[in-house]
Amino acid sequence: MKPRIQYTQPSISELEVQYVTDAARHGWGPRCYEYIERFEAAFRRHLGVKHAIATSSCTGAMHMGLAALGVGPGDEVILADTNWIASVAPAVHLGATPVFVDICQESWCLDAARVEEAITPRTRVIIAVHLYGNLCAMDELLAIGKRYGIAVIEDAAEAIGSEWQGQRAGSMGRFGVFSFHGTKTMTTGEGGMFVTNDDELFERVLSLSNHGRVKEQTRQFWPDLLGFKYKISNLQAALGCAQTERIDELIERKRAIMAVYRERLGHLSGLSLNPQPEGTRIGAWMPTVVFDTALGITRERLLSRFVADNIDARVFFYPLSGLPMFQGRVPAAGGHSASIPERAVNLPSFHDMTDADIDRVCGVVEALHGEARR
Repeated sequence: MKPRIQYTQPSISELEVQYVTDAARHGWGPRCYEYIERFEAAFRRHLGVKHAIATSSCTGAMHMGLAALGVGPGDEVILADTNWIASVAPAVHLGATPVFVDICQESWCLDAARVEEAITPRTRVIIAVHLYGNLCAMDELLAIGKRYGIAVIEDAAEAIGSEWQGQRAGSMGRFGVFSFHGTKTMTTGEGGMFVTNDDELFERVLSLSNHGRVKEQTRQFWPDLLGFKYKISNLQAALGCAQTERIDELIERKRAIMAVYRERLGHLSGLSLNPQPEGTRIGAWMPTVVFDTALGITRERLLSRFVADNIDARVFFYPLSGLPMFQGRVPAAGGHSASIPERAVNLPSFHDMTDADIDRVCGVVEALHGEARR
């Protein structure tokens, strides 16, 4: 059997091993926050924001950010129907009601026109998720937020390296959140980051992240708020420090893999890859193929061909409204959110892919496309 091609796995060098070893040997007592503080500072500089708080997950960062904004029962939160559940779960845990809207056919991200149609007096937040490293139309969404007095926040879990008109994804909204899961462009194994330019919001989230202990409090072990425990560990942050030092290299490798896929597959009629509109750069976290309905190529057909060739791949996210916890309770967006996942697949894109690996993946797609055209 041919060797298995994974859809993703992290790039770990000796630098990561060195930093994590140092944290394991010496990162205790007075040095227990050393790598955490270094990691936050390095990522803050990379993103060009005022504040960053390293967290145990992107979901935790979202939970604290929404809580700090006061999101709760009676509030509505607008986001795209096609997303991973981590984008909406924190809002539901806080008692808010999700409002799912359709995605754009071109970007697979939140449709700004549908967002404006969905706004009610109860709308509190718009969550702009930069799906697979693609970019939401941030100019339009930020203008809508300003017009209606609604916070626009960025879920940039998948968008490290993506830029909108010269601004990095995650740096434009009221706050942004990132994921460093083992599948992401850079990793801490598990982990996330909350970022913002809002001083007051930063202080609230900082307190919430440490069991509600505010920095002005002089009494030891005295929480002033009912907070959370979403702090990252020093060991994980050590890994993050090394990855952040290599972040440009990691992003460029992702873009290079995407460029090869474009070269090999971009000319095939009825097939679309991640868009990159003028004035933007995508981090290319997850190269994705979407087939036109007329071709009759479904995700099941493509995935079965990948399985036969010992290639791993991922399905496009299902509509959130179709999941058991929302089905029948939250209206489905329909449209592209329902259609695109049925005929789309994420392609392998780990950093150490070889040309032969990419050739195998493209060969499967090209063969299936050729059959559909006959």
